[in-house]
Amino acid sequence: MPVFKPGTRLKSAVCNSEVMVVLAPSGDVALTCGGAEMGAIGSEAASGAAIDAGHAEGTLIGKRYVSEAGDLEVLCTKPGEGSLAVDGAALQVKGAKPLPSSD
Repeated sequence: MPVFKPGTRLKSAVCNSEVMVVLAPSGDVALTCGGAEMGAIGSEAASGAAIDAGHAEGTLIGKRYVSEAGDLEVLCTKPGEGSLAVDGAALQVKGAKPLPSSD
């Protein structure tokens, strides 16, 4: 399992999704898309690999995805059909921070 650092760009082995790491955990993690581990932008996609039906919710361009613990955050730079997960746990779309009230 690789150790990621901010700025690392990754692509899915099973769909068109591409992400950039914004916040990286200190340890090793397995970042997957569509059920298959993501690789560096220049790496070859796995031949004959298909999206796992349980990981086919898709990614949206410009959205930030975070782990439940908040220690991993990625920015989707190219959308795809596979959904993102880290160590088997699905990543969630990061919501906007609420603005302070104007009272």
